[in-house]
Amino acid sequence: MPHNLSENKVPLRIARTIKLVIAGGLAIWLSSCANIPYYAQAISGHFEVMHRSQPIRKIIADPDADPQLKLTLRKIVQIREFASRELKLPDNLSYTSYADLQRPYVVWNVFASPELSLKLKKWCFVEVGCVNYRGFFSQDKAERYAEALKKKGYDVHVSGIRAYSTLGWFSDPVLNTFLGYSEANLARLMFHELAHQVVYVPDDSVFNESFATAVEHEGVRRWYKSTGTAFEQAALSARQERETVFVEMVLRHRQRLRQLFQSDLSDTEKRVLKARIFDDLRAEFLQLKAEKSEFSVYDQWFAQNLNNAIVATVSIYTQLLPAFEAILQQHDEDMGKFFTAVAKLSKLPKNERNLVLQQAIESNRKLRVAEQ
Repeated sequence: MPHNLSENKVPLRIARTIKLVIAGGLAIWLSSCANIPYYAQAISGHFEVMHRSQPIRKIIADPDADPQLKLTLRKIVQIREFASRELKLPDNLSYTSYADLQRPYVVWNVFASPELSLKLKKWCFVEVGCVNYRGFFSQDKAERYAEALKKKGYDVHVSGIRAYSTLGWFSDPVLNTFLGYSEANLARLMFHELAHQVVYVPDDSVFNESFATAVEHEGVRRWYKSTGTAFEQAALSARQERETVFVEMVLRHRQRLRQLFQSDLSDTEKRVLKARIFDDLRAEFLQLKAEKSEFSVYDQWFAQNLNNAIVATVSIYTQLLPAFEAILQQHDEDMGKFFTAVAKLSKLPKNERNLVLQQAIESNRKLRVAEQ
């Protein structure tokens, strides 16, 4: 999927919980809370990340450090400085340290949707509200939780997550899970995560992720315009066009599922047609890949057992992307003005906020039609 760079915002509530626990403010609340085991693993996992962190510049200066690691970290330092200098993203200690967790993912997110619905299940927490996933620092615990949801009839998706974010509450480190990424993916990840430190709205994952994706796209475009060759810029443009095709393809079938689930057909008929829609999605992908071999990058996504939860996650990152792109254009691509406008928008009630965003999407659509 377009966000194989999936990142986890669950640690925001972990971070706030940690601060309150340290202060003793949640001692009584925790004593009767059914979420005690969940918070316990979250706090333990977070402290492990912090404990393993060490300054990047210290590693770079170490003559005994791995040369390839130092090469990657030097690039990350450049990207991090660019983020604050050119994109007006927070200039703080996030991504100035490195932690080797000795595992491929930092957390595993569990997503769930009812069998005949695309509405992702929400989990709500103290202070920060609700999110569309539940994150675990242990794959085994995530899988066990997912199995319990499956037994209740949910379509479930467990996704390994490479990026850990506390949204500025702590100085997030670069992780070994980032290593192996291309330069473009390193930049995408860091710009996306830092964007969440600029604006974050409780109870609105689509708003948060679409905004961060817009910053990510604009940031990487500017990064390569500033540092990349003509070939690299062309490759980036081709990649973003490929992502757009993939997302639009998935969303077309997602809309078919939505219409099916809202129909008056029996549940039995809906199950049969649901399976057919997923078969159609796979068939369209195979046809696309046969015509354009570069789409084989999505083989891993289609190798999964496709279900409602997997399809529903795609729109979290892209549903409002055209709106934020339009808002950025309306402010002459000035990142500072863009952030101010989005921050102001985030303060509106959700229904008013969504109305403004839909108007921006329509503005973006008309602009594209005019350009054609």
